[in-house]
Amino acid sequence: MSTRKTTNEIKVSLDFGTKRIAIGRLAMRERKVYFEYERSFIELNLEISPIKLPLQPGLQSFDNTLFEGLPGVFNDSLPDGWGRLLFDRFARTQGILPADITPLDRLANIGTHGLGALAYQSNFGEPDFGLVEQHESINLDKISAEAQKVLDGKSSDVLENLIALNGSSAGARPKALIGVNQKRDHIINGVSTLPEGYEPWIVKFSNTQDGIDAGAIEYVYALLAKGAGIDMPDVHLFSAEKGPGYFAIKRFDRVASKRYHMHTACGLLHSDFRTPSLDYEDLLTLTGMLTRDVREVEKAFRLAAFNVLTHNRDDHSKNFSFLMDEDSHWKLSPAYDLTFSSGPSGEQSTTVMGEGRNPSVEHLLKLAKETNIKKQKAEDILDEIQSSLEHWTELAKRYGVNNANIKLIQSKLKLKNR
Repeated sequence: MSTRKTTNEIKVSLDFGTKRIAIGRLAMRERKVYFEYERSFIELNLEISPIKLPLQPGLQSFDNTLFEGLPGVFNDSLPDGWGRLLFDRFARTQGILPADITPLDRLANIGTHGLGALAYQSNFGEPDFGLVEQHESINLDKISAEAQKVLDGKSSDVLENLIALNGSSAGARPKALIGVNQKRDHIINGVSTLPEGYEPWIVKFSNTQDGIDAGAIEYVYALLAKGAGIDMPDVHLFSAEKGPGYFAIKRFDRVASKRYHMHTACGLLHSDFRTPSLDYEDLLTLTGMLTRDVREVEKAFRLAAFNVLTHNRDDHSKNFSFLMDEDSHWKLSPAYDLTFSSGPSGEQSTTVMGEGRNPSVEHLLKLAKETNIKKQKAEDILDEIQSSLEHWTELAKRYGVNNANIKLIQSKLKLKNR
């Protein structure tokens, strides 16, 4: 592999599950990335990234200091955190320095296995880092142990297996794309097409900063979110040898044979999640512009309020996504990555009307006013969330959150009587 060819051109297509539509080509010359739409795609009027990659003929290029020069919509296809760690560790075992891997190399490796509906094909054969698709049974305790070995820097022999399970999922915590049967008692590799009777899910494992009950905390947060009227996918807490269990969430970019184009706020706005600059006013404005539906804006407000009231401060721009169907209709995606967390310097990653240190109900009501949500509607949403949060202690005890965390999180929740 040390004599591998560098990917210098990639065909990009869109696959909604029925047929593949050619979008255009990415090319790299002297470390600069260029993109050009196919004329036939422009005529379809499918805006895959209307703000930063508008439908227009000719070459487009971007600042190399953000997303390594990729347009945000294609950067969304790449794993970060855990997924990038795996890929780079494996590259080193093959005698390749991560610094020598281009963003086009990384996209070529994703191929058709990415989240959403985008697919990539390099200008020569198969990618160097192939993803092997096997529908074999998976033991979550084994995967968790393998992930811990990688985090500890102790093992390289499990890298290929973990890469094959990761797909293009993002985030700092180890994840696996799995297929789950209806009884939820059998799990298989779920990166690509699944056999009948299985649905695509994502399961998370603890990283070095997590406590053993991190999965249980996220599971209870998901239950509270559902009780608060948040649009959440199905969730499950799979049993574990150690601790309360592994948190899993059903994928929302796949519904039966349908695939949806998925785009994060980070990618849409070119708002780098590593240097937080997003405000919820920006997010709600973006939601209104994309969806042209006040109900979607209200959904975004409900999510903003939930994050603030539950001390979910890792609410950065990659944790908000939008879905587009084959008829070019956009909607806010179901919620994900909802859990107790601290943001940069302890502040909300996404501020509320400029306030990050201690956003309050008053800031949320001001947000609603500025984004044309009626005051009564906003107050009703806040009441529904705060009523749901009253169940934190009861649910946390039921699902195995340790007592110290139950008390800590209880003290940080913004309840009605505080």
